[in-house]
Amino acid sequence: MIRAVLLTLALLTLAPQAAPAQSRVTVPNFWDPRIRLDRPEPGPPRVIRFLTDDEYPPLHFAGPDGGLTGFSVELARAACEKLGWTCTVQARRFDTLLDSLAEGRGDVLAAAVNLTPPIRARFAASHLYFRGTARFVTTRGNAQAELDTRSLQGKRVAVVAGTAHQAYLERLLPFIQRREAPTLAAAVTALRSGDAEFVFADGVALSLLLAGSAGGELAFTGGPFLESRYFGEGVAFLIRKDEAPLKRSLDYALQSLWDDGTYARLYLRFFPVSPF
Repeated sequence: MIRAVLLTLALLTLAPQAAPAQSRVTVPNFWDPRIRLDRPEPGPPRVIRFLTDDEYPPLHFAGPDGGLTGFSVELARAACEKLGWTCTVQARRFDTLLDSLAEGRGDVLAAAVNLTPPIRARFAASHLYFRGTARFVTTRGNAQAELDTRSLQGKRVAVVAGTAHQAYLERLLPFIQRREAPTLAAAVTALRSGDAEFVFADGVALSLLLAGSAGGELAFTGGPFLESRYFGEGVAFLIRKDEAPLKRSLDYALQSLWDDGTYARLYLRFFPVSPF
């Protein structure tokens, strides 16, 4: 359901009439400046095959010309250029990606697969390059840079039923009045109609909404929620466990892309409104 919503919202985000982004875009930093990685020795020449999906904007999707693009895809291409690799990027159905990597039909997975203990047990993972967030959205006039959750006491918050966001509110913010909706679109409608004062949902989906022409009267309020128990450990390149040199090379490339500003440039390209 969220994947379909993201695809719809992305069409608005990428359209020429998209509204200007919010004034300050936060680029996340996952790298410790005290840790420096040495450039790995190049191995035997080979073509590195990246696997991804083409229906999860803005991380990976088919562009207007049908070609693969997105933050994860372009970050993979930039890593290949940094390392001097010859690479391909192939699209597969999302639910087949992990098995395709395990069975050797690709070398690296560059898709928004949230790390979990079972996935870490099955694959090696590069350094994180993205994390899913949860965010509150409200009308622009009600938005605040900082949000003390105690100020939400008794407030009406729309949330999609059956999601991690609903579970988070139920467990950790029981003092709000939940307005459970069947879809994100329905939750946003509740906000616009006044039935809800806030929406609590996936930060990526909401950032696409705010970047599009339909989100001009809405804004994030407060900062991101990053509790991994609810919203995932984060996203990394996945590699088979027997490909340790490949993991070391990708870790080096990701840190180098952060250091030289490439990561930030790509992030701003695909996230004109940051989910962070």
